Amino acid sequence: MVSSSPPAPKEVPSDDKWAEDGPPREAKWWYSTFHTVTAMVGAGVLSLPYAMAYLGWGPGTVVMILSWCITLNTMWQMIQLHECDLGKHVFGPKLGAWIVLPQQLIVQVGCDIVYMVTGGKCLQKFMEIACTNCTRIRQSYWICIFGSVHFFLSQLPNFNSVSGVSLAAAIMSLSYSTIAWVGCVGKGRVPNVSYAYKTTSPTDYMFRVFNALGQVSFAYAGHAVVLEIQATIPSTPEKPSRVPMWKGAVWAYFVNALCYFPVAFIGYWAFGQDVDDNVLVGLERPSWLIAAANLMVVVHVIGSYQVYAMPVFDLMEQKMVKTWNFPPGVLLRFIVRTSYVAFTLFLGVTFPFFGDLLGFFGGFGFAPTTYILPSILWLKIKKPRRFSTSWLINWVSPKNVSVSSPFSSASKMLE
Repeated sequence: MVSSSPPAPKEVPSDDKWAEDGPPREAKWWYSTFHTVTAMVGAGVLSLPYAMAYLGWGPGTVVMILSWCITLNTMWQMIQLHECDLGKHVFGPKLGAWIVLPQQLIVQVGCDIVYMVTGGKCLQKFMEIACTNCTRIRQSYWICIFGSVHFFLSQLPNFNSVSGVSLAAAIMSLSYSTIAWVGCVGKGRVPNVSYAYKTTSPTDYMFRVFNALGQVSFAYAGHAVVLEIQATIPSTPEKPSRVPMWKGAVWAYFVNALCYFPVAFIGYWAFGQDVDDNVLVGLERPSWLIAAANLMVVVHVIGSYQVYAMPVFDLMEQKMVKTWNFPPGVLLRFIVRTSYVAFTLFLGVTFPFFGDLLGFFGGFGFAPTTYILPSILWLKIKKPRRFSTSWLINWVSPKNVSVSSPFSSASKMLE
């Protein structure tokens, strides 16, 4: 039960000139579906069987289902509380920006750097499988080839304009996930498959269990851009944006379930404790199917990069206009977005192991924005009655996650 006081924040139009000149809110409910799928379902789905190997059938199944339910609830909360400056509304104009913005940027910029590396690696793997006689080139060159695409795509003005790229990415995520679990079914269980816990030192095993929890937690990272996605949907008092946005989110979570659960459970069923951290590696044959899956990952991370980059572009351009009086327009877009793509490309080439470091920083970004902050915002704004169902859910769920985040981050650093 939720009390009627204080009222939830309303979506109020801003009279700011920059807001008036922003993109029209013309997205449909299905836009939110594939934008959310693109943002949430990443190549990390292929490592879920590896997480199951350290959690086991019982705990692994519970963690997978519980994470799905908790994050669906927190996404519903964010959609219901949608407002341009939600953090400032709850924590104040100064503290709100420092609490919410850094965590969002950690997720958005960090993911874009990782996608640079992931796209380059998968593109390299595709070419090595498709053309065995071709001259091998360094991974850094492949990252540059992948990154060059974004110098052009980044010039698309807003979320509405990247809807086609995002739709293709969502289709690809469902496709390579399906290839992964169908390939496991076709291969069948490996000889002498074992579902026993891996033998290792107690300390190492503890960190790897927390790492497995972190992998599952980080699989639900789409909350970092959910408010930006909702901001593209028309909203009036009679027809608020939360209705079509929630409809799209439900369908996105349905697709999410089709991707995550079969890959995690069937991949673990097929390989047991010997599963690789990328389940496709264990399939090997047919080679053309593995090559196609890697190409699908490339297409997917192209769309994911743009979905995570759009809010950063908007923030940077607003800063340039409001602080330095830079005139909005094509020139501003070209300078800001080209600089951002070059920055993420440089870090991706310079630190191709950035995915490991992201585990450390992600403990402060992914888990709070997905599991913790939505519950805090809900408690602060809605003030549910003490010990009611809503109060208990929002007090208990963040505590279950906050323990695993630091340890999962540390385990990334130790691997």
